Amino acid sequence: MTYPETKRVDVVDNHFGTTIADPYRWLENDVRRDPDVAAWIDAQNRITRSHLADLPGREVFRARLTELFDFERLTAPDKKGNRYFFTRNSGLANQETLVVREGLDGQDRVLIDPNSWSEDGANALAEWSASEDGSRVAFATQEGGTDWRTIRVLDVETGTLLEDEIAWVRFTSISWATDGTGFFYSRFPEPEKGKVFEATVAGHAVYFHALGTPQSQDRLVYATPEQPHLLHFAGVTEDGRYVITYSSPGSGGSALTVLDLTGEDRKPHALVEDFEHYWSVVGNVGTKLFLTTQKGAERGKIVALDLGDTQPQFTDIVAENEAVLSSASLLGGRLIVCYFVDAKTKIERFKLDGTPDGVIDLPGIGSAGGFHGRAADDEAFFVFTSHNAPTTIYRYDVTTNTKSPWAEPKVAIDLDRIVVEQRFYASKDGTKVPMFIVRRKDVTGPAPTLLYGYGGFAISMIPFYSPASLAWVEQGGAFAVASIRGGGEYGKSWHDAGRRENKQNVFDDFIAAGEYLKAEGITPPDGLAIQGESNGGLLVGAVVNQRPDLFAAALPGVGVMDMLRFHRFTGGQLWMQDFGDPAKERDFRNLLSYSPYHTIQANGAYPAILVTTADTDDRVVPGHSFKYVAALQAADLGARPRLLRVDTRAGHGAGKPTDKMIEEFADMWAFAARWTGLEIETRT
Repeated sequence: MTYPETKRVDVVDNHFGTTIADPYRWLENDVRRDPDVAAWIDAQNRITRSHLADLPGREVFRARLTELFDFERLTAPDKKGNRYFFTRNSGLANQETLVVREGLDGQDRVLIDPNSWSEDGANALAEWSASEDGSRVAFATQEGGTDWRTIRVLDVETGTLLEDEIAWVRFTSISWATDGTGFFYSRFPEPEKGKVFEATVAGHAVYFHALGTPQSQDRLVYATPEQPHLLHFAGVTEDGRYVITYSSPGSGGSALTVLDLTGEDRKPHALVEDFEHYWSVVGNVGTKLFLTTQKGAERGKIVALDLGDTQPQFTDIVAENEAVLSSASLLGGRLIVCYFVDAKTKIERFKLDGTPDGVIDLPGIGSAGGFHGRAADDEAFFVFTSHNAPTTIYRYDVTTNTKSPWAEPKVAIDLDRIVVEQRFYASKDGTKVPMFIVRRKDVTGPAPTLLYGYGGFAISMIPFYSPASLAWVEQGGAFAVASIRGGGEYGKSWHDAGRRENKQNVFDDFIAAGEYLKAEGITPPDGLAIQGESNGGLLVGAVVNQRPDLFAAALPGVGVMDMLRFHRFTGGQLWMQDFGDPAKERDFRNLLSYSPYHTIQANGAYPAILVTTADTDDRVVPGHSFKYVAALQAADLGARPRLLRVDTRAGHGAGKPTDKMIEEFADMWAFAARWTGLEIETRT
């Protein structure tokens, strides 16, 4: 295959006596302002489209993905006053709409429909929050996949937009004061004109916006100018008394401050000052806070802190156990606690003194949680999903400990034909790692396999319903998800074992997953494709360089590919808690050992690689993928293609229109099928 010509520039950096060439540095430039980068992307997209158009299974996948995505998807409702607020996608709508229901059995009414905001469907509804009485909704808009947001306010009764408009919002929650006079949110300083896309993540701060006033009058609530790269998220307790602010360097833990809105000084006070552990306020009863933490309990526990005491002290309420605490809620006078057991959910109930109070039976093996409800109400809602169970919302009665489906989707696939199993395999150092495998029941021999992974930032790979993966499975392939180290499946130690100097464990775990799939006869010798996005894109790029012989195809998406310069772009400094600091020699040498851009083999047989990214990704900037592809195409890596697919008016993933998702999956699956030998049938 003849690739577009990519110019090389003479750029060399010296790191601790080591000379590092960076001949494709110019591809870091913003496509919106650099015509050379724009022309290069256009040339890459042309050759990629030409290759993908010739793949025999692409149209089959596109048509079937369209059918599989065409089912109603709702979120668990938030009850405010007598109104229930939730989002809905009717199936193939590009964006979710915000809906209100008047009473539990009342009529639904669409409040906000972002599908009318742009011709290409790329503008989305992002964060939103209804006031306590249900009369107002503050909502954030997202344009073309960017992380930047603008907050507006809607009158629920009339559907009228208020004049309030909040700009330069990014990485935020929206939390109303209980009297409805305004809300707390987080934003950055206004970027320099013309440099919005590449603006660094610095100066994040919490503000309070009073309705009917200009943004310039918003009150600064909390900031750390001495630590400008921290992120801050604020939330008001249900009774309206306290504002809790979480401050985080991006990964590894959070500090906590509390602002008593009834206090005289109206100043935030520190509850936790370091970033060593994860903390989360579950709720409060009067002055007593209930919190989850990993401090002194790497798998998590629940503690209480009475702010009314002269010298408040944390006291244990629900002790750590063998399961990993993933979340907790204060509902109907009970603590509802979700745990992971080998990456699967179980839910237990406790009284407020920590006395066990039974369990919540789930409809199957999968993932559950996301409880929505109030501390004093019996009514709550939660979600359940699995690899062979679409996300269903349940209404839960705390007093009777009973549940019933509130929204149960109907999907265009016979899920009885799908079997899910969990297996455990040994990594290079003997560590036992769980992996879910999804197949058709009649597929018992080796089958072309998609292996998915992430391995970072304590993000757990748990069972989830994916219409995209089922399109692959329907065709006779296998879909596997490895819960490798770096995630949070087994608590803090599992995360720590896959970050910074331990990052190689992540790659070893993923490589071992591929070896296991072949050794067990699940995957044929040349039938393994791997996929991952963001940190998972880094994972795919790194393991391909380390073991190109193991994989037939690779699908790295929006990946962090230059580990020596990631901290120089947008929010990259937030990732140093997981990756390390390239400016420190020990971290530099570790990062260089696996950086996908820098460790491509000089020659050899590589798998087919389709790199995906988007022009508006201002989280992991697309320059990572551009440079990586340029380096791949310049090396002598065999006959299989190394291609780049760049989406337009799309970002890191959030807010991507449904039609763009379908097109991207069709391209990826057809590409993977071609190189793993998956035979495509027009109808299974």
